[in-house]
Amino acid sequence: MNPRRKKRLFAVLAVIFGIGSAVGLTLYALQENINLFYTPSELIEGKGPDKELPYIGQKLRIGGMVVPGSVNREETSLDVTFKLIDTGPMVTIKYHGILPDLFREGQGIVAQGTLVEPNVIEAFEVLAKHDEEYMPAEIAEAVKGIKHEKPKYNLNSEN
Repeated sequence: MNPRRKKRLFAVLAVIFGIGSAVGLTLYALQENINLFYTPSELIEGKGPDKELPYIGQKLRIGGMVVPGSVNREETSLDVTFKLIDTGPMVTIKYHGILPDLFREGQGIVAQGTLVEPNVIEAFEVLAKHDEEYMPAEIAEAVKGIKHEKPKYNLNSEN
């Protein structure tokens, strides 16, 4: 192989290796910033055909309806706990901060946070639905029919 071709080959291989390394490092860095969306049923029963459960410490987003009568506000701090439901089991959300003005019981919300127990999420952001007609596509698909059905839950039991 002549020296000129050899230099070109090494240059092309170096560029390919550099691009591959950059893509790999970017994907590795973004891996921790991915927030997967769950409904309360998917969080408890698993998501997808393999029924994969999220791991403790995973960042995620969860959407559902706030269970009426489940909002508990601490009197001495900004801590709030409430339960979310879709068509199945309930999930407890713990939040420290001021809730949105449109937050109410019986309304759809999306919370972003970290899974701290199999059915408890410590949220760092709570978003309330702003209009009776609008609902993000992924939430509408996940909680289809909830708006017209009365959810089945028992406030006296701990889920």
